[in-house]
Order: sequence, then C-alpha cells, then structure tokens
Amino acid sequence: MKIAYISSYTPRECGIATFNYNLIRAINADNPDGTLNGFVVAMNDSDKLDEYDYPPEVKLIVRQEQQKDYIKAAEFINNSNVDACIVEHEFGIYGGESGVYLLPLISRLEKPLITILHTVLREPTFMQQIIIREIAKQSSRIVVMSKRAVQFLQNIYHIPKEKIQRIEHGVPDLEPIESNPVKNLPSFRNRKVLFTFGLISRNKGLETVVRALPAIVEKHPDVMYVILGNTHPGVRRNSGEEYRDSLKRMAKALNVEDHLTFINQFVSENELHNYLTACDIYVTPYLNEAQITSGTLSYAVGSGAAVLSTPYWHAQELLENRRGRLFGFRDFESLASSVNDLLDHPEKLTALKKNAFNYGLNLRWPAIGREYTRLLEEASMQPRPIKNKTRHIIDSDIIPEFNLTHVKRLTDDTGIVQHAKYGIPNLKEGYCLDDNSRALIMALMAYEQNKSKEALELLPIYLSYIQYMQMDDGNFRNFLSFRREYLDEVGSEDSFGRTIWALGYLISSAPNNSYREFAEELFQRSIPHFKTLHHLRGLANTIIGVSYYLAVHPHDDGLKDELSQLTKPLIHAYESHRDNKWHWFEDKLSYDNAILPLALLHSSEITGDSRTLEIALESIEFLDRLTLSKGYLSPVGSDGWYYRNGSMALFDQQAIESMAMVLMYFKAFDISGEKQYLSKMYLCFQWFLGENTLRLPLYDHETKGCCDGLQPGGLNRNQGAESTLAYFISHLLVLKGLELESVQSDEKKVMIIQAEADVEAA
Repeated sequence: MKIAYISSYTPRECGIATFNYNLIRAINADNPDGTLNGFVVAMNDSDKLDEYDYPPEVKLIVRQEQQKDYIKAAEFINNSNVDACIVEHEFGIYGGESGVYLLPLISRLEKPLITILHTVLREPTFMQQIIIREIAKQSSRIVVMSKRAVQFLQNIYHIPKEKIQRIEHGVPDLEPIESNPVKNLPSFRNRKVLFTFGLISRNKGLETVVRALPAIVEKHPDVMYVILGNTHPGVRRNSGEEYRDSLKRMAKALNVEDHLTFINQFVSENELHNYLTACDIYVTPYLNEAQITSGTLSYAVGSGAAVLSTPYWHAQELLENRRGRLFGFRDFESLASSVNDLLDHPEKLTALKKNAFNYGLNLRWPAIGREYTRLLEEASMQPRPIKNKTRHIIDSDIIPEFNLTHVKRLTDDTGIVQHAKYGIPNLKEGYCLDDNSRALIMALMAYEQNKSKEALELLPIYLSYIQYMQMDDGNFRNFLSFRREYLDEVGSEDSFGRTIWALGYLISSAPNNSYREFAEELFQRSIPHFKTLHHLRGLANTIIGVSYYLAVHPHDDGLKDELSQLTKPLIHAYESHRDNKWHWFEDKLSYDNAILPLALLHSSEITGDSRTLEIALESIEFLDRLTLSKGYLSPVGSDGWYYRNGSMALFDQQAIESMAMVLMYFKAFDISGEKQYLSKMYLCFQWFLGENTLRLPLYDHETKGCCDGLQPGGLNRNQGAESTLAYFISHLLVLKGLELESVQSDEKKVMIIQAEADVEAA
C-alpha cells in the first residue's frame, strides 16, 4: 500500500514529527528493499519553505498559516497514486483557530483517511469540538492511544464507538547496551540520576522536582537531576530561556544548584534510549491531569525505566499494575519521599524497571506498525468516499496572496497616511482617525488569521495614533497634519464610532494583556460620549465596538444598558421610514449602508432581542435586491446616492461600501449558519477582483494596494488607506469564511446532540 502522511516531520523538533517518522518506518518495515511506499506532506511552522532540510520522502510542504497550501495539498494527494492517508492531529500544528485549516484539506480528499489524535480534550471549546467531529466524519477510523481518550470521544464528542481504535504509543525497538556512553558523562558518573526529557515549557512542572531536591539530597548527596531537551520553540520565541533560568535561580536559592544539570539539545532516539537506560529514576511532573497522551512517558516505560509521575490521564493508565508510581500535582514532598524510598530499597527500583520493560515489549514499533497496517488494509477495502466537489463556496485559488507591502508603504511612525497619489503616499493630506482605526482592526485580523508578524509590528503604531487623538474628556480628534498638528477641534461621530469599534475589537482579540489593558483604558474614557451620538452610522459603529467589548465582559450590566440605548435610535429610524416597498432606516441609501444592519446583527447577538434581529435580516434582504440583482455587487454610488422613489446612482462605487457588505454577510452567516450569506459575502468580495459593473479589478497585484473607486470612465487609480484597508479587511474575512465553511454545517448538529445529552443527564 502507498500512504500519504500529513504531519509535522523531522528534522523539525517536534514529538509528533518524530512519531510520524517512526510510524512510517514501522509500516514499511516489511519492504525487502526498505523503501517507503508513499510520501509525506510536511507541516511547516514557518513561511520559509527552506526552514528545514527535509528528507526525500517529503514531497510537499504546507505552511501552517497559509490556507491555500492546504487546498493544494488535497489536490496533490488526490492526483497521486496513494491508496490511503494518515493524518497526525494536534491542534497546534495546523493553522487557523484551533487548527481549523486542516478541515478544507481533508474535506477535499478522495482517498480513505485514518486520523491519529494526539490530543483529546475533556473540555474542548466549541470550535475544537466541531473540528474533532468533522475530522471523525471524514475519517474511516480515528486512532487514539489510551482508554480514556476512547471514552472522551464517545461521551463528549459523540463519535460512534465503531469508528474509534485504540493503538498505544509506539516506542523504539532497542535493547540496553553494555557499554552505555551516557554513564560516563560527568552528570551520570558515580551519580544516582533523576531524569526528565522533552521540550521545556512551564506546563512541564519541572520546578516540583527542583523543590524536592533538598530533601532528596539530604539523604542521598550523590543525586543529580538531569533535564534533557531544548526549550519549546514557541516558548523560546516569546519568552527566551526565562523558564530554564528561573529553575536555575530556584536551585541556587535552595542550595542544590550542584545537583541540577541541563543538557540543552535534541537527541536521536538511540541517544535517548541510552539516557533512559542509564538513569535511576525517570520523572514526569506535569502540573495537571489533562494530558491524554505522553510520548515521553511511553518512551520511558518502553526503555524499562523506573517512572515517578504526577497522575495525569496517560500516566494513570500506563503506570498501573506497578509499572510506575504516582505522586500528587506540585507535591514535591511526596515526590521526595518516593525517590528516597526507591533509592533506599534497590529491590523496589528493580521491580518497577522489570514491570515497565516487560510491558514495553508490546509497545515497540514493529508490533505497533503491524496494528496500523491492519487498520490501513481495512480502510482501503471500504468504498471510496464520494465528495461533492461543488459544495465549496469559496474558491481559494482566486484569492490573492496576503501582502502588506502597500499598507507598510502608507504607514510611518505616526500612523497610516490617509491618501495616496496612485501607489505613492500623499503626505500633504496627513492622517485621520478613521483610517488608523480601520488599520488597527485589519492588523488584529491579520494576526488572528495568519499570525502575521508584520501586522503585529504595525499594531502599536495605529493604537498609539488613537491614543494621541483622544482628548482629556475622552472624545477624539480626527485629522492630523504630516507635521503632527491637530487639524480639528473634535472629530466626527463616524470617526468616534469606528474608533470604539477598533478598541472593542482589540479588547476582545488582543494578542497580549498589555494591548488589552491599554485599549480598555481608552475605551472606558470614551463611554460618557455614547449619549451624545445622534447620527445613525456613528451609532452603528459604536454598537459594534460595544458588542465586541461585551462578548468578553458579558457581566458588565452598565454597558449592556448602553448597548440597548444605542440600538433604540436605529430601531426607531427603521420603523419610522419603513413601508411595504421601502425597508430601510432613512429616506435614502448613502454611504457605508450595510453597516446599519451589521450593527443590529451584533446587538441582537449580545442582547438576544428578536425584533432587532428581525429588522437586521429584513433590511439585509432589501439591500440584496438593490445591489446583488445583477449577479454581482453593484453598490450604491456616491455620485447621487439612492433616494426613495428615485433612481440609484451607479458611480462612484466605493471600497468601504463593498467592505461593509462583506462584513454584514459574514456576520449574518456567523449567526445563522445559512450558507446563502457565505455565498453572498464571497460575491461581494469579488467586486475588488473584477466582478463589478466595469469588470475591472480594483486590487492592484503590482502595488498590493486597492484603487479608491469605480468611476464612469474606469478606476480611480489612487490607492489610499481607506480603500486598501477595506480590501484587506474583506480579504481576511473571506479567509475566515473559508474556515467556517468547513465547520459551520456541523454546529447545529453538535448543539442538538449537546442539548439531548443535557436533557438525558437531567
């Protein structure tokens, strides 16, 4: 059989990469020439395709945060001669929220699929539960490595028992060697060694062992605690070696620094086996029970090590029947007592090692590989899945690569310049609050969507501009000259509302607490001005910002009241102007029209008010008939607007109008799950790419900017901040829609199942 393996892969320092490498060789062990039947699709944690020197079996690289790569991977596999696919799953190695980018890949696969779950959460988020259910739906079998994981999949994720297979974690097929070189290392020679290995991060609980050392060393002064492994790459990027250094400081404060050794490297399996067979006691001091699978623990048992562990789920199962001992989470006193007991009684230590070694014989890769081979043979005998190729609404191939070149060109250390002459910043026009607020939203979305470092670096610039424009009374100015001179005494209600939107969004989606606290301070100072708003679009933008705030502060009753008061004028305006043919908030449709129903969608989601939602959906339908009737988006032109009983202006069509439509339909889809809204969102986005009245693309592939509008004679070739940000916000929402397309259809099913389970439990 030829197999396609989708996973991280060596030489990437990742436990799942190592697992996949071993699994491939175990499955192919019976090949007489040792060849690999199939290939690897390697998940990259970098946008650099040459980040790792992959071996020849890697035929395709998927960059973790690039959605298009996942679609291309599905096409590559479908066009290959493989008989089946194996996916190694852990939420963190795939892109998007909780690794949702994997779903468009597997939903397009036309080969039998087996998925190996390395993580099964007892308390998944809603998105995590939907993702696992969708993976199960697309897979012939789901493989987990513990009995508890089987129970979780059945009882929490409601996956049929017949789809689930338990196959324990494989371990190297190695025997202890007589002249083990590790025993001659300074940290091992003439020492009793406590040992831990793996990627280092705070959740590993290594401080528990360090705290236990004084009581251990008092009775056994020849003890050395050896920690083997690099700091986890993600931890190292964000915090450097802060955790490792804190352990060193702790050891020094406890006067046991001479009994702690770090070996900061990623070793081969042969070397690791030597370390495990050379140590006296192996310790896994994880901080909580939520560890369904531990490859390091499996390796230790497979090597015949004497294991002491906290009682996380996998340890409870793997160490039963005297294959190891458990001690309490953070209970360094109990750990010290167990270590001293084993070192004082070598016969107990020997018994633990013997029990572990004997059980580990069943875990060696040749035996585990045969179990997977049988599973693959069964999967290949099943009918091939029939995929509906037309069901995917969003075509990722036509979406340009995300590129912030023009945004960065318009941005300096003050903020984003509001206008451009063609693709060149027009510094004479200075800056405005509207655009910097939009830029803040865009930067946050880009970081959320694809972990864009460029966007994260831009974020404090836009936030700083907003802070600079806030006055002592909490209101905001709007315009600033290139020389940083204020150009108005107070900004418009529109600019105020857009700023509240940006701050609320930042509060709900901040990449760290520092940004969130900064945004909350600005937001709170602005609240007194909510009562002074009169214009509908200023109110609408503010409603959206307050809704984002309340999404993460649901118990702020004062802001809930503010939201209700802000919503009432929109409801009143709609009911005052509506008749049988005219379902709108004013006697005309002017600019940024879709922002009005969008605001009501946000408000209804927070308040649960059915009348607010009813008006939102009715006005959306009215806007549909006016702007989408030709099969493409033709928004209300700014050269005359559209008055009741009049005719609709065709030009100038503005980018913010299209962006508002994209935002509106995305939110309607998010709330209702109805795919008609997703389809309309995508149709509106295509306005930027040429599906419009003049069949001209406004997005400029050369400059990476967006033209300022669609005019009777063609394009307004200037590419200012407003239009460019409108494009990128729309672009990022379409990518988000591509995610949700893969999961939203299952949400209602999950909710029904959960409700039924709740009723049954009650």
